[in-house]
Amino acid sequence: MDKLAWWQRDIVYQVYPRSFQDSNGDGVGDLAGIARRLDHLVSLGVGAVWLSPIQPSPMADFGYDVADYCDVDTVFGALADFDHLVAQTHGRGLRLILDFVPNHSSDRHPWFLESRGDRANPRRDWYIWRDPAPDGGVPNNWLSHFGGSAWEWDERTGQYYLHSFLKEQPDLNWRHPDVRAAMYDVLRFWLDRGVDGFRVDVIWLMIKDALFRDNPPNPGWKPGESSHDRLLDFYTADQPEVHGIIAEMRGMLDRYGQRLLIGEIYLPVERLVTYYGHELGGAHLPFNFQLIRAPWNAGEVARIIRDYEAALPPGAWPNWVLGNHDQSRIATRVGPAQARVAAMLLLTLRGTPTIYYGEEIGMTDVPIPPAQVRDPAERNQPGIGAGRDPQRTPMLWDASAHGGFTTGEPWLPAGALGGSVAAMEADPDSILHFYRRLIALRRGSAVLTAGAISDVVARGNVLDFTRFHAGHGLRILLNMGTEPAEVEAAPGRVLLSTLPGGPAQADAGILRLRANEGVILAPEDAAG
Repeated sequence: MDKLAWWQRDIVYQVYPRSFQDSNGDGVGDLAGIARRLDHLVSLGVGAVWLSPIQPSPMADFGYDVADYCDVDTVFGALADFDHLVAQTHGRGLRLILDFVPNHSSDRHPWFLESRGDRANPRRDWYIWRDPAPDGGVPNNWLSHFGGSAWEWDERTGQYYLHSFLKEQPDLNWRHPDVRAAMYDVLRFWLDRGVDGFRVDVIWLMIKDALFRDNPPNPGWKPGESSHDRLLDFYTADQPEVHGIIAEMRGMLDRYGQRLLIGEIYLPVERLVTYYGHELGGAHLPFNFQLIRAPWNAGEVARIIRDYEAALPPGAWPNWVLGNHDQSRIATRVGPAQARVAAMLLLTLRGTPTIYYGEEIGMTDVPIPPAQVRDPAERNQPGIGAGRDPQRTPMLWDASAHGGFTTGEPWLPAGALGGSVAAMEADPDSILHFYRRLIALRRGSAVLTAGAISDVVARGNVLDFTRFHAGHGLRILLNMGTEPAEVEAAPGRVLLSTLPGGPAQADAGILRLRANEGVILAPEDAAG
């Protein structure tokens, strides 16, 4: 395992800063609050903390509309608080990863204010401006991910500007060399402050078609689905030139030593893996969201694992994700009974896993009353389930008001307080203690950390695969069904079950799994 980079050995834990811990009673989480809760992450056993955006922002999209790339928003603290967090994180043996939002800025960023000032401004072409169509309408049919046209009319200069998301988030022109230089300066600013890597937001959208051709209609779109999905992103996503930009980013990070480049990419697996780059000079980890979108059954999950492993370029390191700030929580998608099975799947697959805050205590989506909806994706497209507030609610630390997240009024309502960290600390059979045991087993096992994977099959409702390394092997058996199941198994001992009182060993060639039970099985002669 010593030959692996830190990001190959470690588990990434995503913190949504607004919702992790508020230190000053304003109802919004902050950097001082995160620093206060680092010991929880140490006890959990993760190795890296990834923060969603903390830079100054008008908060039209809660930080994904950046108004200054080289500072901290006052709601989260100041640069001094960030430097303290870096020191506290590194002092505990953890790494710190920041979100980087390069596709678009805020419309209040000084660059855009200059660009919008007049057509002759030197920064005009830092953003994407186009004349109206011959009929006076929008330049083409491109759509915003948050509803409506991706073009916004600017009366003062008589042109439209492009925004792939909100109109308050104008797209930067990454074909302009000065934009690239300025954004690489941003990366260096944070790297020089000790950041260990970046998760690059919507990395596959950063370059658009140079000819601005219309996107074709999506034949699979149905009424009631997102209006953006009426068209296929043929000319607004996954353009060939984006790989050159990623290679430049990777080259810069490599000059700082072992720094990590993660790319957010929602693409089919055959396109996703191209983001590892030529001779693996692209993103270290193009985020693999296949499990987030998977039908939860053994056959489909087995197919996804096999297809992904088969598609990886030689030398590529895999990664897996169950949830994030944009997706319904895993315990809501698969149900509380299967949440432990999902955790065992995530933490026994080959590659780097990412845990979304609260998964370790089984947090579920929190219904948000219409009057309290904050997410612009839902406000702009009400009724289609586009809202992301339910999975962004405050972390539940204890049974006090608002789960111990804040002494004020939280920016989003907290969920039921029974499943807090404090309550689970007192219960040795809780999902929190299960996560700790599972992570400790993974960290202490060369098989689970560095080993290969094979024999990925579905046996009825049971997902079955093997991890092996240096002559040792472990078998993972996950009952994804709601009925007990039996599988053939050589004699061995169960290192860990998802359920209390699990089987201690496989007897007489049969292993009996309870409903919603997963186990890690070691052959009798295995050291694990």
